[in-house]
Amino acid sequence: MARFLCGGLLALYVGMAGAAAETTLELSAAERAWLAERDSVSVCVDPDWLPFEMLNARGEHEGIAADLLRLVAERAGLQLQVVPSRDWDASLVESKAGRCQLLSFLNQTPERDAWLIFTQPLFTDANVLIAREDHPHVVNLSALVGASVALPSGTSVEERIRHDFPQLRIIRTETDAQALALVNEGKADLTIRSLTMAAYTIRHEGWFNLKIAGQVSGFDNQFRIGVLNSEPLLRDILDKAIATVTPVELNQIANRHVPIRVEAGTDYRLVVQLVVVFSVVLLTSLFWIGRLRRVNEQLHIKSQTDALTGLANRAALDGRFAVALEQARRYHRPLSIVMLDIDHFKRINDEFGHQTGDRVLREIAGLLQSCLRGTDAVGRWGGEEFLVLCPETNGQQAEVFAERICERVRAFSFGSGQPQSVSAGVAELGPADTADSLLRRADAALYRAKRDGRDRVCRDASVEPG
Repeated sequence: MARFLCGGLLALYVGMAGAAAETTLELSAAERAWLAERDSVSVCVDPDWLPFEMLNARGEHEGIAADLLRLVAERAGLQLQVVPSRDWDASLVESKAGRCQLLSFLNQTPERDAWLIFTQPLFTDANVLIAREDHPHVVNLSALVGASVALPSGTSVEERIRHDFPQLRIIRTETDAQALALVNEGKADLTIRSLTMAAYTIRHEGWFNLKIAGQVSGFDNQFRIGVLNSEPLLRDILDKAIATVTPVELNQIANRHVPIRVEAGTDYRLVVQLVVVFSVVLLTSLFWIGRLRRVNEQLHIKSQTDALTGLANRAALDGRFAVALEQARRYHRPLSIVMLDIDHFKRINDEFGHQTGDRVLREIAGLLQSCLRGTDAVGRWGGEEFLVLCPETNGQQAEVFAERICERVRAFSFGSGQPQSVSAGVAELGPADTADSLLRRADAALYRAKRDGRDRVCRDASVEPG
């Protein structure tokens, strides 16, 4: 009989190490006394949450969480007694009533802090947005007003989504599989579930029209053991046992439940079909993860760019300004800034319309970029104002540079058919200057240039470099 083994999303390499040597914990006298007084500890679990955990037909606890919990209990010298329940909500009720000392595998939340204390994380896993293939990529959940999200009731994700995104319409389900089924059938727009669980369920149910549509920042799972707050010694004992679990052991346990395992006699076609199906799921997941990464990179660029002019925006300029300031101070080098304002810009909007005003803004932006020297940086500061950072440039040199910009603007043929000019304020970094004080001095110089008739450059020399 031939055997074929195909690793899942968590199977990143082949060839696991053998079982770890028996570990002895360094327990305090109080912890040893606590263990000596007890034969077992009771635990509530989720009876239907594969591949993490389930109760089989014989009432036995199975899955990644079950194996991890047994390993930790063995290291701690504990016997586990599973308290059966019909679903996760029922397990929460049992825990709140004190009828089980442990909850096996869950995230810490403010609501659960009311009756539980938590161990260190046992297992970390990303939560992802799952949608149908035709659903657009989700960049920001806040922008989805009225979208339906299927979520298993009593979970930390349901608690957080309900609190952080009240504009979403939550459809409560009893299980993760039901939440995914609603999305697959078009009865819900999205669900937000563990990547491991989603990949497992999609593969086993054959729902290959589902995809990873995004990820919510800060929603990664940090699965812990919840302990009744009346049992701090038990939590401390478990923490010491968790600290002995190695990455190799975690990977062995995960691979025990996530891979596709096929026993084949003579029908190798079935093996090939399953390999193809799994490969499609794996490649699809990797494709969407890669696409998500590229989208995030594009979002980062967009977050640093002014949409109208294509120049750096205020946030990007703040970052570059801080770096230029730090370098100028560290190496005792000159730094100047030029603040520019388009003259009579309101008149352009009033007489020719905002589309013409936008065109003038883009044309000015292009002129500014064409004037830059190697180390300069320019961005839209706000409205019709622009800021140029001029490293390795003293105030007098920056003034000459600003005059050249004004000349270029005067000579340019704008699409509006009207001549245009800019006013500029220049300031050089002084010994006592901060970013704010340097900006204030440049702004004051710009105000003086506009007050004195516009279409000119004024330099603030109230603080000379030391």
